[in-house]
Amino acid sequence: MKKLIVFLIILAAAGGASWWFFFRNAEAAVKYRTGKIERGDLRVVVAATGTVQPYLLVQVGTQVTGTIQKLHVDFNSKVKKGEIVAQIDPAPFQAKVDQDKANVAKAQSDVTRVKATLVQAEKELARSRELQKKDLISASDLDAAVATFDSLTAQVKVSEASVAQAQAALESSEVNLRYTTIISPIEGVVISRNVDVGQTVAASLSAPTIYVIADDMKKVQIQASVAEADIGRITQDMNVSFTVDAYRMDRFRGKVSQIRLSPTTVQNVVTYTVMIDAENTGGKLLPGMTANCSFEIAQYRDILKIPNAALRFVPPTDPSTPATAAATQSKPRGEKRQPQSRVWVQGPAGLVAMMVTADATDGTWTRMAAGDLTEGQDVIVGMIYDGNDPTQTTNPFAPPFRGGQGGSRGMR
Repeated sequence: MKKLIVFLIILAAAGGASWWFFFRNAEAAVKYRTGKIERGDLRVVVAATGTVQPYLLVQVGTQVTGTIQKLHVDFNSKVKKGEIVAQIDPAPFQAKVDQDKANVAKAQSDVTRVKATLVQAEKELARSRELQKKDLISASDLDAAVATFDSLTAQVKVSEASVAQAQAALESSEVNLRYTTIISPIEGVVISRNVDVGQTVAASLSAPTIYVIADDMKKVQIQASVAEADIGRITQDMNVSFTVDAYRMDRFRGKVSQIRLSPTTVQNVVTYTVMIDAENTGGKLLPGMTANCSFEIAQYRDILKIPNAALRFVPPTDPSTPATAAATQSKPRGEKRQPQSRVWVQGPAGLVAMMVTADATDGTWTRMAAGDLTEGQDVIVGMIYDGNDPTQTTNPFAPPFRGGQGGSRGMR
């Protein structure tokens, strides 16, 4: 009997300890982490990445096959329009020019010889006609003289055509000889050299590239890839700001010059190419740099801003305190309703839900288009469950905020 009594006492003590441990902690006051409604500016942007490219990029090649005899410029060399940048061995092409010149001279000599023979045949024909009138030669002899004259007349035309043909071949050879001297078509800087002295370049199927020359790089283009979800918000001449990793503290600016309609699909992700024109102040932007672009969709001045964490916060159990009048206001029939969100504030009797209309967001703050919140007012953004635990936790099951214009990614 005594053992039973001792067991019951121990059981009661354990139950009391459990009750004290759990219920006392549960009754401990819950602390809330708050943020403030602020007034300021808000900038809504669409983020994208792109590559810096020269405004004008030219691949300098050759139309003839030969051996590189000399390179006059190298990487980073500044060149002017019409400046000689490379020389292909001209000896074979000069020999071909000399040969074609000889062919032209030969063809011209043939024309002279045939014309002289034609003059003789013409005189023979005139004498044959006089003799035939006096019946001193037969008709067949006259016919032979006529045939000889006509044949030589045609031969003159053939010889003259041969001269034109030889001259065309000579012009072609001279053009090929000029092609052995490679000149720069633009004024700019050499950013790539693809051949060395002594290397043979073959131009049988395509023109091999010797140099890649960019313009003076005072202006550059950024080729940005914009997701299909955001491309509808990009417009011509839209302001764009961007940074590059080499100069993290500098912000460059440009404008949208072209939205290319051709999509690019990689692993079922569709993007569109947007070209951005920008000034290269100080020559800091180099070809191939990665640009982190921000397309300025909208910019708001002197507005009330709500922390995005407040729009995501949901208490573990909804308080029974009714929401303020802002939650029950109705609009006239036919007027378009804007999406509303719930923000929690600390009231005298507990948490109170405030309904607000929030639309544009930059990823950290959201513009309050309508609502009863005021500047400097505290709103709940999270909870601290244990005063001894500095960890600040928000409800992990709270749905993400989705405002009327709040789908854009952005930066402060």
